[in-house]
Amino acid sequence: MITLFAAGVVTGTLLSFELGMLWPGFMSAFGDVFGLAFGLEGFSFFIEAIFISIYVYSWEKLSPKKHILTGIPVIAAGITGSMMVIAVNAWMNNPSGFSIDQAGQVTDVKPFEALFANGHLWPQLTHMYIAAYIVVGFLIAGIYAFAWLKGRRGAYFRTALVVPLAVACLAAPAQLLIGDWAARTVADDQPIKLASFEGLDKTTEGAPETILGWYEPDGTIEYGIQIPKLLSLLAYHDPDATVQGLDTVPEDDLPPINVVRVAFQTMVGIGTGLAVLAAWFLWTWFRRRRLPRTKWFYRAVVLAGPAAVVALIAGWVTTEVGRQPWVVYGVMRTEQAVSGADGIVFGFGTLIAVYAVLVATVFWVLRRIARQPLPAEIAALEEVADGTG
Repeated sequence: MITLFAAGVVTGTLLSFELGMLWPGFMSAFGDVFGLAFGLEGFSFFIEAIFISIYVYSWEKLSPKKHILTGIPVIAAGITGSMMVIAVNAWMNNPSGFSIDQAGQVTDVKPFEALFANGHLWPQLTHMYIAAYIVVGFLIAGIYAFAWLKGRRGAYFRTALVVPLAVACLAAPAQLLIGDWAARTVADDQPIKLASFEGLDKTTEGAPETILGWYEPDGTIEYGIQIPKLLSLLAYHDPDATVQGLDTVPEDDLPPINVVRVAFQTMVGIGTGLAVLAAWFLWTWFRRRRLPRTKWFYRAVVLAGPAAVVALIAGWVTTEVGRQPWVVYGVMRTEQAVSGADGIVFGFGTLIAVYAVLVATVFWVLRRIARQPLPAEIAALEEVADGTG
């Protein structure tokens, strides 16, 4: 935990510098709007850091009850800190809480309205938290599923497999419902993003859903599988609803369609697969009160962890690239927000080098920790050594 938190400190510091150096137009224009959220995120971070330190270094110095209580602020600060970041992103997708005067300056800023009365905050926040439980659950379960396949099936490994797997398998089906909520929010407030998801060229009543395929410049989708009226049903819960097409805005206002479309379908496809895997586990567990016995299940769990990470990244590509060419949707274009300074390539090179060293260091540290025997194994060896085991 300390190793990963330290990595988060480094990456978070880099991100704060990046915001100022790479996005000066965005920061100078809208800093009054989202500055509150970043301030609260900073407070959350310091509270989290303080109580993580107390939790780790007071293990033998506090009673068990007091020790576990020191972990509660870590959870609370983690939630509030990430919530502030997601609130800013939700505002970027659905800007409100400010006015723009005749000179183009941002005025009449209402930060609480902008951040916390935003219709995109709660679906996006819920979608992200459920995704986090899915990713972490399947990643941890995948490690112990691999050990299970190697024959390591003691009580420790069984518990370490079942707990994160149960959490992930409860979250995965729920994500399908949360995703529907988030998609309908996009349909209402960002219709061009929805049209990009589906490659819908023309405004259509009773719009079809097209699975797979490649969007062509002439507005057709090659090699796709079309399901009549499904898009209208999913977006508006009405099979005859009208869905706005890509042809309703100038070409300069369109995102890169295939990037958004492939990312969206990757996210949905993997998410559906994880929900199927979850159903397999839950059915076996509640029906037969045991884990599945086939090796194919554990192989699928091993693959589910990396697949969940891919789905998470694809989801963020869907959200951010789908908003283009706007950094603040409908208000400020990305080209207006980004730095025009020379030498940015050297900054990116430095970032890549720092991240490469960080990844290698974290991997090395975690591998060293993983190779150390568990306390239970040490106790068993000591018992054998002194003749009592």
